[in-house]
Amino acid sequence: MSTIVEATVPADQFALAEALSTVPDAEVRMVRLVAHGSEYVMPFLWAGCEDTERLHDALVNDPTTERVSVLADFDGESLFRVDWAPRVRVLVSIVAEEDATILDASGQDDTWHLQIFFPDHELVSTTSDFCEEYGIDLELERINRLSEASEYGHLGLTERQYETLVSAYEAGYYDVPRTVNQEELAEYFDVSHQALSERLRRAHETIITNALYHKIHRRDHDVSPRMRHEVDT
Repeated sequence: MSTIVEATVPADQFALAEALSTVPDAEVRMVRLVAHGSEYVMPFLWAGCEDTERLHDALVNDPTTERVSVLADFDGESLFRVDWAPRVRVLVSIVAEEDATILDASGQDDTWHLQIFFPDHELVSTTSDFCEEYGIDLELERINRLSEASEYGHLGLTERQYETLVSAYEAGYYDVPRTVNQEELAEYFDVSHQALSERLRRAHETIITNALYHKIHRRDHDVSPRMRHEVDT
């Protein structure tokens, strides 16, 4: 069964340990990661801190980078193009060896938080063993098996929550402006307004918790800067 793993790895065993130490208020997050081509690991990074020039210098001088260029600046956040040194490619090569894909990666302080997709659950332990062999402390924090029999299982939703969200979306509840309100949705589902509101709230909370798990459960620092959906779309 396909599996998504939330994991952490020390920065000094992966990437940018010196840069993150030099600029402790910085956070970096990959825009797009090509897991099946280790020469092109995390080619684009969003990075944010109060002193962007200092951050740029720290990235350039970090031993895990070979070349760094600024593509854009947005009020305290910068988009970088990065060519990495070979040592960064080790972890990605281990992951790719098992046909896995790193879906998300973000680094702050002395830790990287990763979200990895495995096509088969058994490959999780194999990858963990390989990391141990190479001296990489990949700590598995959460393992989610994706139900191939359910469209909603990988979101953590109940069937009722999933159907409610889909119906609300199709009816225009999430349009701007809305074309249907909660009272109308409640009448459609033959439930009270309060029951529908609670169902939607719990569904939203579940999706947000699962999507942002690696940030919500971080210790000792805040959630990341503003969302970067403009670049990913």
